[in-house]
Amino acid sequence: MKVIAVTNRKGGVGKTTTAINIATSMAAIGKKVALLDLDPQGNATTSLGIDKNSLKFSTYDILVNNIPVSESLVQTFIPNFWMVPAKPDLAAAEIELINTPEREKILKAVLRAVESDFDYFLIDCPPSLNLLTVNALCAANSILIPLQCEFLALEGLADLMRNIERVKRTFNPTLKIQGIVLTMFDKRNNLCLMIEKDVRAHFKNFVYQTVIPRSVRIAEAPSHGKPILFYDLKSVGAQSYLSLAKEVLKREGEI
Repeated sequence: MKVIAVTNRKGGVGKTTTAINIATSMAAIGKKVALLDLDPQGNATTSLGIDKNSLKFSTYDILVNNIPVSESLVQTFIPNFWMVPAKPDLAAAEIELINTPEREKILKAVLRAVESDFDYFLIDCPPSLNLLTVNALCAANSILIPLQCEFLALEGLADLMRNIERVKRTFNPTLKIQGIVLTMFDKRNNLCLMIEKDVRAHFKNFVYQTVIPRSVRIAEAPSHGKPILFYDLKSVGAQSYLSLAKEVLKREGEI
C-alpha cells in the first residue's frame, strides 16, 4: 500500500478537491483506494455525501480511542473507494494526544493494520502544520502539493518545503515529494502564467504537466456530494483530474 499525503499550509487551494478526485480516478481504473479525512472541517467527508451525524467512528476514534481503521472505514458510492470520515471532534485530538509517547507516529502505526487491503491510501490534511499534519507526513510515502496560482500561495510553498525537510530529518527520512499540481489555473490571467513559469523553473520535474483549471463545475460538485468525475465526466475539470491521476500513478511507479 502506498500512502500519499495531500497537503498545503494554505487553505482554499483545492487540496480536498484534488484528494477526492485523484482517489476517484484511481478507483475508476481498478485500484483499491481509501481516503482519510484528517481535517476537522470534514470537507472531504461532506463532499462525498457522507452524513457526519450518522457516523459510528471517525478519524478521531482511530487516533485517540484506538478504534481499528477497519471499523472506521465507510464504503462510498464509488466502487473500489472507501473513506475514513472526519467530524469536528477531530480538532480536540491534538490536545488529547499531547502526552502520548511518539504521538507523531500514531497514524503510521494504525495504518499498518490495513496495508495489505488497499493499493493507495490518500490523506487529506488540514491547512496547517499541526500535529495532525505531522502524523500524515510521518505515515506517508510521498506528498502531493496543490498550489493555487497566486502570489501568496507561491510564497507559502517555500515555507512548506522547509517544514517537509524538517519532518524528513526528524521522523520520516524516506518521505518523497510526489509532485506539485497547479490548481485554479486561468490561462487568460497573466499572473497565473507568470506563476506557472516561475514554479516550473524552480521546481522543474516536481511540477505535474497537468494543470487544474478554474471551473464552476468543479466548485459545484461538492454541494451535490459527488466528485467532479461523477458530477460532470465530460467537463474540462474532470478530464484534467483523470490526466493528473495518470501522472500520479506513473510517478508512483518511478518512486
